[in-house]
Amino acid sequence: MTVERILADADLTEFTVRPLGGGTYNSVYRVTSPEGDFVLKVSPAGRPGLTYERNLMRTEAMFCTLGHAVAPVPEVVHTDFSRSRVPGDALLTTCLPGEPLFGRSDVDRPLIRRQLGTAVAALHEITGPGFGYPQLGLHSSWTSAFFAMVDAVKADAERYGVTLPEIPLNASVFDEVKRPALVHFDLWDGNVLAGGGLTGLVDGERAFWGDPVAEFSSLALFSSIEQDTDFLTSYGFEFTDSARVRLAAYQAYLYSIMLVERVPRGSTDPEMERLITDALKAALDVLA
Repeated sequence: MTVERILADADLTEFTVRPLGGGTYNSVYRVTSPEGDFVLKVSPAGRPGLTYERNLMRTEAMFCTLGHAVAPVPEVVHTDFSRSRVPGDALLTTCLPGEPLFGRSDVDRPLIRRQLGTAVAALHEITGPGFGYPQLGLHSSWTSAFFAMVDAVKADAERYGVTLPEIPLNASVFDEVKRPALVHFDLWDGNVLAGGGLTGLVDGERAFWGDPVAEFSSLALFSSIEQDTDFLTSYGFEFTDSARVRLAAYQAYLYSIMLVERVPRGSTDPEMERLITDALKAALDVLA
């Protein structure tokens, strides 16, 4: 049972496969063939994870299928969710040009952030059938979905022996969200590809249907999206007091995930733990 069987099922010929670094959850491969360049992702089989980390590959396939029509998102070429070829789920997509934006000094960052604002706004126009993670079952309201998401990470923390502070939530501000938008929720610079401009948005496996404001958490990881005027102007968003409260809650949720997932992933970097903890405290200060 090898990845080569999946590629043969996808009608690729004379392909070469090499591992790609950077993935923290899936096994990722670069595939070169006469038919083109592709990315193959295979989910782990039986590896412990967080509650929402179930059937993520199927969510990513959904994100790519919907997002490719409106933004620079990879196109789905082939899927295999049978787990008969490999122990996990498999997703083959087109390989987008460019390199991750993280740590780059050779790009026109203001231009890319403006282009990113336009692309993300287009993604957020896509409306789902309900709220929450599609792989866990959808809710009829965003308040119900998000509260369940927070409860799940609290349960994960208890399961892995991680102490998390309480996230105070006021239902009324979440009740304002009436439309389930497609939210990537992992658009930090490592998942934004760029060349001369924006070339791709990748790794949509953590997508959910919910409040577009939640997207700003990873778009400004460990910083404030309100300082990113290039992005916000292009996106077309102006903050309200309730949006700031909701954003702080989403940041607290994201940083809670980042703290808990360190255990199953075996992360022992004390500096990263301090960075996450400080960011979580800052978000909670807004909610206090």
